[in-house]
Amino acid sequence: MHIPRNSNITANVHEFILLGFLCSPEVEILLFVLFSIIYVFTLLGNSAIICAVWWDQQLYTPMYTLLANFSFLEICYINSNVPNMLFNFLSKTKTISYKGCILQFYIFLSLCATELFFLALMAFDRYVAICCPLHYPVIMTRKVCGTLVSACWVGDFLWLVTPATLISQVPFCGSNVIDHYLCDLGALLAISCVPVPKTTLTCSTFSTVILFITLFYILVSYIMVLRAVLQVLRGSSRRKAFSNCASHLVVVSLFYGSIMVMYVSPGAANQPGLQKFMTMFYSIATPLFFFWLNDL
Repeated sequence: MHIPRNSNITANVHEFILLGFLCSPEVEILLFVLFSIIYVFTLLGNSAIICAVWWDQQLYTPMYTLLANFSFLEICYINSNVPNMLFNFLSKTKTISYKGCILQFYIFLSLCATELFFLALMAFDRYVAICCPLHYPVIMTRKVCGTLVSACWVGDFLWLVTPATLISQVPFCGSNVIDHYLCDLGALLAISCVPVPKTTLTCSTFSTVILFITLFYILVSYIMVLRAVLQVLRGSSRRKAFSNCASHLVVVSLFYGSIMVMYVSPGAANQPGLQKFMTMFYSIATPLFFFWLNDL
C-alpha cells in the first residue's frame, strides 16, 4: 500500500496521515465490515440500556442511573474514534487535520479518564449497597448521585486540558505520518521534531495519577465487598451480590488490564502493533462487552 508523505514540511504540520492497520485493500474491506458490525451492535446495545432505564420508573435508582450514564459514556467513547477509523478503511489519503487530531486526542483521553472514574463510582455504589445496606438510601440519594455523576463528566474533561494544551504546543515539522488509527499520546510524541521530556512526563503523570488512584479505590472497595459477602450474606443473597458485581468486575479487568499493558508495560511504547491492538481492545471491545455483560 502506498503511503503519501509531506516531505517538504519544515515549519508546521497542517494535517496528519493515520496509517491505521497496514494491510491490503481486501483485508481493509473485511475490517471495515467487522468493525461496522461491532459499532452498530455497541450503539444499539448501550442505547437499549439507556432506554430501559429511562422508561421504567422502577429503575430510577442510583445503580441504574450510573448504569445508564456509563452506557451513554460508552456510546460517546466509541464515537470518538471508530467513525474516523471506518472512514479511513475506505479512504486512500487517510488524513486528519491538525486541529481535528488534537481535538480527537483531547476527547478520547478525557472519555477514557471519565470511564476510569465511573468505574470507581460504580464500585463505591456497590460497596455502600452491600456493606451498608441500611444506610444506602441516606448516602446514595438522587442529589448525591447526580453530583457524583456530574463531577465525573466535568472533572475529567477539565483535568485533561493541560495535557491537550501541551500536546498542541509540540513541534511537528518532519514526518506527518502517525503509526496508529487515531491520534494517541505515544503516536503523536513519536513524530515530534525534538524530544519533549517535560511534556511526556507531565502527560504521563496526569494519566498515571488517574489510573492508579481509581484502580486502588476499586480494589479496596471490592475487597471490602468480598469480605462482607463472605462473612454476612448466605445462600441466595450471596449469589445476588456476586451477580451484581460480576459484570462490573469483568469490565474493570478488561479495561484496566489493557490500559496497564498499553501504558505501564516496559517496551510497549516501541511496539506500534501492540499499541493499536490494546487501544482497540479498551476503546472498542470493552463498550461491546459492557452491553453483553449487563442484562437488565
